[in-house]
Amino acid sequence: MKPAIIFGAGNIGRGFLGQLFSEAGYAVTFADVDRTLLAALNARRSYTIRLVTNERTEEVEIGPVDALHSDEVDAVADVLARAEIGATAVGAGVLKHVAPLVAKGIRRRAEIGNREPFNLILCENLLGAAGIFRSMVLSHLPEALHPFAIEHTGFVDTVIARMVPPLTPELRAADPSLILVEPYKELPVDRDGFVGPIPSIPGMIPYAPFAFFTERKLYIHNAGHATLGYLGYLRGYEYGYEALADDEIYFQARGAMEESALALTRKFRPPPGSLLTNIEDLLHRFGNRALGDTILRLGRDPLRKLSPGDRLAGAAVNALEQGVTPVHLVTGIAAGLHFAHAGDPIAQALQARIAADGIAQVASAVTGFEGSSPLLSRVLARYAALG
Repeated sequence: MKPAIIFGAGNIGRGFLGQLFSEAGYAVTFADVDRTLLAALNARRSYTIRLVTNERTEEVEIGPVDALHSDEVDAVADVLARAEIGATAVGAGVLKHVAPLVAKGIRRRAEIGNREPFNLILCENLLGAAGIFRSMVLSHLPEALHPFAIEHTGFVDTVIARMVPPLTPELRAADPSLILVEPYKELPVDRDGFVGPIPSIPGMIPYAPFAFFTERKLYIHNAGHATLGYLGYLRGYEYGYEALADDEIYFQARGAMEESALALTRKFRPPPGSLLTNIEDLLHRFGNRALGDTILRLGRDPLRKLSPGDRLAGAAVNALEQGVTPVHLVTGIAAGLHFAHAGDPIAQALQARIAADGIAQVASAVTGFEGSSPLLSRVLARYAALG
């Protein structure tokens, strides 16, 4: 079987990429630092994915796989030297530790004369991750190898939308390699990031311009989730699916998503109806009780989620730029400014700032909406109404 390498054997690496690569006929090697997990993967040479919905549960066995500790630098480089496809799913802050491993693998490819394309998909919550990581990798290679790396290595951006619930300690103890996921498995990737022919992988959708999928994830999926979380908090719900069952919250969250969808339709002109289909699918998935998605997770870190360019403030600006009035997106922002969940110290700090400096000053500083912005006045009006 063709070899593939995945850096990170966690929720996304094991719970999404491993499945797709395996279904495409690859023998997958994971590189990770969790020795208990690595031992479990190597003992079975496979692992179980449990697909969960409100209606059913299905188990899928993924294999063949093996696993290496990231400290096994030479062994990791040897796998990468033979691989056709790879991915990272380690977290943006860990990329700096992965870059030397990838660089050594590229150096090994040059040493053995492997001039076949190697494409690495960056599954990280980092805007422009592919370009950033490419620079990291090149910094660990001698300049003489830069032309080889650039010609034969693709660094590919993607957005991840599969939702993965936390595993209970009991399930983890019984099987450290088990992972629970929703069945959704669409993986949009930046078509322009590949070198050579694009591998055929189930669920992988090469697309350009890729900004469409980046903004679809942030301004529809993430904006809808945040609006659901913040309004759900104000109504006292614990889980997102409980908030979704509240008709008023449902229509507010859906309205925020539809405002973004209209703006993105005007901006990118996707196939007719595709974004409405996406919204219907997302709302169905948001209601998946088996995921156990909490209001705390949906709303946590409002300073980031309300910041300029992010899921709500960025979506509202994008809507205005496309001639769409962001009524429901503004409601989501206003509700986020009320978010004071006891389990989130950042939310508590935000509330302390509002108490000290006043809502107008803090709302402007957090969202980036200036005092003369019509968005700020609308947010302040909704904030008062929700209070």
